Amino acid sequence: MSMINLDDYLVPGTATAYYIPEFITEEEEQYLIRKIHDAPQPWWKRLQNRRDVRASLAKLRLLCYLGGDLTAKKTLIPQEMPSFVTQYPNIIGRIGDTGAFKSSAHGQPNHYAPGQGIMPHEDGPAYHPVVATLSLGSHAVFNYYKYKADDDSAPSQAEQSAGTTTAAGPMSATGSGKPIDPKPMLSLLLEPRSLVITTASLYTSHLHGIDEVRKDHFEADGRTPQERIANYEMLRDKVAKEAIANGGKLERAMRFSLTCRDVEKVAAAGGALFKKLRGSA
Repeated sequence: MSMINLDDYLVPGTATAYYIPEFITEEEEQYLIRKIHDAPQPWWKRLQNRRDVRASLAKLRLLCYLGGDLTAKKTLIPQEMPSFVTQYPNIIGRIGDTGAFKSSAHGQPNHYAPGQGIMPHEDGPAYHPVVATLSLGSHAVFNYYKYKADDDSAPSQAEQSAGTTTAAGPMSATGSGKPIDPKPMLSLLLEPRSLVITTASLYTSHLHGIDEVRKDHFEADGRTPQERIANYEMLRDKVAKEAIANGGKLERAMRFSLTCRDVEKVAAAGGALFKKLRGSA
């Protein structure tokens, strides 16, 4: 496949976010969902936000790691990627064709049931400042947040205690104790089969998250569709565009995602240790 010119997919109003609709076909989407769903149980980890400590296990968000595990020191213990991301439909190679990565060394499938999301967070220093996420099965509204200015009001108790767990380990939703502005600075609608790439300062100095709702509501608040959803003009789904433009709602279904990142540090000869950690040695 030829290289993809990311300039053709730059999200309006940004300099560091790219959105590629229909990055894969419906057939490839269904194939990937089956493969991710059938991943061995030892691969999966259960995540929950601190505010959801009392939630039942059935409601916890699931993720698993492809290409290795991260140690406590944020070093990747490498392992060969499964064939469903490196051969057909070769998602890793196709993401590499965007030119955004030096190498897509770490893959993270996620599983979101309706009503699940992830609180505003940073991915942490284990990664190079670029991340690509492929959405499968359902849409999501992907919000970017900024930290409050130093002279803004002190953080609320909720902001101080909020937190989440990422592939790089537990992270405070407010970074180093800094409060965040609860109003998203930028929102994208991620359609099924789309790829979003976040780079540079939007990755390193901002947070991102997905609201924990079963339906995404787009209120008729006087803003243009483009102000509500920055990639509105890039969307292919006419129903979604109508909901955004006219103050409608979109009901979520089961969503899977595949997130690819570059890891800063990779351990040499880590395959045997990786298998031991996974219980497959």
